[in-house]
Amino acid sequence: MLGDFDLAEEAMQDAFRIALERWPKQGIPIEPGAWITTTAKRRLIDRLRKRRVRDRLDPLYGRERLNREGQIEMLENSLDSSLEDDRLRLIFTCCHPAINQDAQIALTLNSLGGLSVPEVARAFLVPTSTMAQRLVRAKRKIREARIPYRVPPDHLLPERLPSVLLVLYLIFNEGYEASQGGAAIRRELCDEAIRLGRLLTELMPDEPEALGLLALLLLHNARRDARVDEAGDPVLLEDQNRSRWDRQAMSEGRALVRSALARKQPGSYQIQAAIAAVHCEAACAEDTDWQQIVALYGELLKLQPTPVVALNHAVAVAMSDGPKRGLALADSISQLDNYLYYHSARALMLERLGRMGAARTALLRALKLAGNSSQKKFLRRKVELLDSPSSDVP
Repeated sequence: MLGDFDLAEEAMQDAFRIALERWPKQGIPIEPGAWITTTAKRRLIDRLRKRRVRDRLDPLYGRERLNREGQIEMLENSLDSSLEDDRLRLIFTCCHPAINQDAQIALTLNSLGGLSVPEVARAFLVPTSTMAQRLVRAKRKIREARIPYRVPPDHLLPERLPSVLLVLYLIFNEGYEASQGGAAIRRELCDEAIRLGRLLTELMPDEPEALGLLALLLLHNARRDARVDEAGDPVLLEDQNRSRWDRQAMSEGRALVRSALARKQPGSYQIQAAIAAVHCEAACAEDTDWQQIVALYGELLKLQPTPVVALNHAVAVAMSDGPKRGLALADSISQLDNYLYYHSARALMLERLGRMGAARTALLRALKLAGNSSQKKFLRRKVELLDSPSSDVP
């Protein structure tokens, strides 16, 4: 409403502090979200009124006073209103074409996706300090350009769609493979990405990539419960108990894939969803159609020739044609030395080739890069297995 992220964040922090003081004594409100929002708006009105007094000492007082009066009036008029799909509106605000795309996505992940600055930096494979600077610049741009807080009209939706889709994809990824903390999966992020994906397909029902993304999220999320054991530790895809996979979610996801591909406008999310569908169709790991997955990754590489896609293609080749060929492809990829899954994938291929010493080195590098305690525990256990007397380390 204000076009100023810093002011909004300060107001929300005020509201959270007041909630922590009052709720233990007075009880949690019937609608806690609405209580927080209303309290934040009232705190903002108080802040802006104080600034209005201070602004009189400023040479630009006339202009600032009109701006401040408009902000106060907007907030006062909104105290009793409730906007639907606030988060989706904010995502479209952050993904305005006036902002650099990397900054769009970083700001949205940080402000709306619940990701910390280090987590966002990890998604982009850049240093935390670099990402912090991008976020500051993006907030300043929204404030100075007075970018409106709204879902744009229909004719402007397509230009923002790629960024919005990528935001939802990265939010889900952080939930599905948590980079920090103790849990291997952050379920609330997975659920929120799917919720927003459904809203997006309602908003743009004929957009095949929106359908493809929702299908991809549902198909991955269908395997969520089997991805961790009773202790909460990761379980590799080939070792998962497939009876724990969500059949209803898989059925919905496959139907969405078919619907998206029928539009004959292939895109990266549709292809990734098709890959996930192939995994879901296999009754057991041995039945997986790796040749089809290799072919699909080949198509994905044409659309999205990134190092991470190339790594996934190499892993699929290792499963289809043997670890020697897969490792050769993986070793030809650059720019992934600071990527945890590059080293863990190489370790698995090296282990299958019997090169235990090299596998151990790759695992130790992956362990150094792991930020999640569950990941660290899993990788340490793998290293211990390689160090056991039964292992033949050349």
